[in-house]
Amino acid sequence: MVEIGLGAALAAIGAGVAIGFAGLGSGLGQGMAAAGSVGAVAEDNDMFARGIIFSAIIFSALPETQAIYGFLVAILLLVFSGLLGGNATKLTLEAGIIAIGVGASIGFAGLGSGMGQGMAAASSVGAIVEDNDMFARGIIFSALPETQAIYGFLIAILLMVFGGILA
Repeated sequence: MVEIGLGAALAAIGAGVAIGFAGLGSGLGQGMAAAGSVGAVAEDNDMFARGIIFSAIIFSALPETQAIYGFLVAILLLVFSGLLGGNATKLTLEAGIIAIGVGASIGFAGLGSGMGQGMAAASSVGAIVEDNDMFARGIIFSALPETQAIYGFLIAILLMVFGGILA
């Protein structure tokens, strides 16, 4: 049996929080955007011929970035805590507690951002159905909720650097 220190165990919780909540936000956001896309196509089957399906796919994929941020932070926590390919006893208790904060910062920011982005993306698809020229504006409005996930990602990285995890 592999010996795991308490700091590394807490880092594992932080990694789970990071990808769990960020992935939840992405999944909900993508579901909202895809539901809006399906509704638009169901309303008018000619949407496929007009190319709306490509716009719908783009808008449905936008909320995926929050899960990517959470996944990256989770991998960093697992590697630098020693859980992946290293010594899982080296991380201190204090650094493990910081790792939970790391996971929470991107996890919760990704949760809210992903859901907000999904709502904006779903509305954007509906706007494109009415006017094809709304694509660029829809992208801009759909990208705005991304900033909260970026803030959470930056804080997660700063906590890892100054908390001694990325050393």
